[in-house]
Amino acid sequence: MDFLNFLEFKITDVIDIVLVAALLYYIYKLVKGTVAINIFIGIVIVWALWKLTELLQMQMISSMVGGFMNIGLIALIIVFQQEIRKFLLMIGSTNFASKRSFIRHFKFLRQEAMPSDTNVEAVVAACEKMGSTKTGALIVMERTNSLDFIKSTGDTMNIEITQPILESIFFKNSPLHDGAAIIQDNYITATRVILPVSNDRNIPLRFGLRHRAAVGITEKTDAICLVVSEETGSISYIKNAEFVPFKGLSELTNFLKKDLE
Repeated sequence: MDFLNFLEFKITDVIDIVLVAALLYYIYKLVKGTVAINIFIGIVIVWALWKLTELLQMQMISSMVGGFMNIGLIALIIVFQQEIRKFLLMIGSTNFASKRSFIRHFKFLRQEAMPSDTNVEAVVAACEKMGSTKTGALIVMERTNSLDFIKSTGDTMNIEITQPILESIFFKNSPLHDGAAIIQDNYITATRVILPVSNDRNIPLRFGLRHRAAVGITEKTDAICLVVSEETGSISYIKNAEFVPFKGLSELTNFLKKDLE
């Protein structure tokens, strides 16, 4: 029966479906939690409509939607400029040396996510203590994108995370307190790191260079940042170049654990 031919799958069809699913997953991961997520969902709906009209041989509506998809490509590149940059960085700078980092890319194939090795409680407790004394701090947590390109601007280390260690690094009289500390898994791998500063004019003026640096690194990679303000002692959580609001330290801890999975 000819109308059932589309049900005959070849191995190349399976590979094609898997690759498309992986691509859509990575794109969704990049735009999740941002304004671009609504645009992404809209594009998927329009694309599905286009393919459906082609399958049903509805020539007029299919040509109209197809023309919209083709002409809108340039506009989409402009709209998703930041997301495309992060996607290319994710491909080009992913740290495959770590088995954990490699498996993390395929976590959507598992029912249960791999738990984070990072001692999140110690990090949050250190930020709370530094906030109470108005000690400025900038902590960058590496995820799938390698941060080796910025680690070279600071001092390389390999120290297991503890609350006293983090507090001593950002102590005002410490030679290591300037710049950012980089965390990979459960280790502080670099200190005094210089981060790229964001030029985003939408960042409120009350935030200083630490916050702009945190926004800058999360614009270019999928890292997440914690910033302790030296003026107010408040803690800011920054992901995907945006400030993530949280209610209390317990919710912040849960956010970190989820994002580091």
